[in-house]
Amino acid sequence: MSDIAKEAIAPPRSFLSQDAIQLFYRLLAAFLICAVLAVLSDSFLSLGNILNVLRQASLTFFIASGLTLVVLTAGLDLSVGANVALSACLAGTVIHQTGSPALGILTALVAGGVVGLLNGIMVTALRIPSFIATYGMLWVLNGLTYWYMAGDTIHGFPAGFRQIGSGYLFGLPIPVYLLVVFLAIGTLFAQRTIWGQEIYAIGANPVAARLSGIPVARRLLLVYAVSGTMAGLASIIFLSRLNSAEADIGESLTLPAIAAVLIGGTSLFGGVGTVFGTFVGALILTLVLNGMNLLSVSANWQPLVTGIIVILAVWLDMKTRRRAQ
Repeated sequence: MSDIAKEAIAPPRSFLSQDAIQLFYRLLAAFLICAVLAVLSDSFLSLGNILNVLRQASLTFFIASGLTLVVLTAGLDLSVGANVALSACLAGTVIHQTGSPALGILTALVAGGVVGLLNGIMVTALRIPSFIATYGMLWVLNGLTYWYMAGDTIHGFPAGFRQIGSGYLFGLPIPVYLLVVFLAIGTLFAQRTIWGQEIYAIGANPVAARLSGIPVARRLLLVYAVSGTMAGLASIIFLSRLNSAEADIGESLTLPAIAAVLIGGTSLFGGVGTVFGTFVGALILTLVLNGMNLLSVSANWQPLVTGIIVILAVWLDMKTRRRAQ
């Protein structure tokens, strides 16, 4: 490997880095939110509510984890919610027609991955900015899903399949176990592999990364494909949790996923952030929304509060990183 390549690819990011400091602040914020909610609501610390928070955070994380890799390259995937909807509807159809949950799961993963790959092709081969490419894909997927479903709802799935989203194992929701698995995989991939470090390098300086010999186009195809595949996985969790699939299942999922990524400290400018930080971001967002529900705050205020949290998180992140430079 050339000297330029060694400079372009950062060394493995340690927990003594600036990322670790930012992560500590976010964990502290999550702890403070828990403390405040515990004082304001007697129901917050109940076992049922805690398990509900973990389940909801895990559902957001599945979408946001793949999206994190895209944002690390200074890109954006606005189609994840629509991808969840189409993948869920296709998977639901396959399960109903074949009676095989395994085929349904495979269908969702393949459909999600293909959509992600198409996004990557538009960004790399056609050189369309990621915001425009994935925004266009959002509308394409919405149109296909509404046409495919034609106003119908698919519901009633095998009990074994439903356990994926609503079942428990040793007292914990099964999605929480899946969260731990994919959190570990995502963290190890981003922090401890050459491919992960190349993704950071592309986000930090794509020109230098290309000159250093990093196959930028192939890595971008990879991250968009992963983002799409994780949307396909999320569609399975939502499908088994709701026990139904309809065309609008993903309309409210994209913005919370983006919010979790940004609250978790991943920079929209690329090259900065962690998958674990995204998990913390998903947890903070879930805690805030859960607290508003427990305190009987109108749901109409939730988007406003979410927007304020995202703006504050990004502003504080930019401010602290300027001080660290």
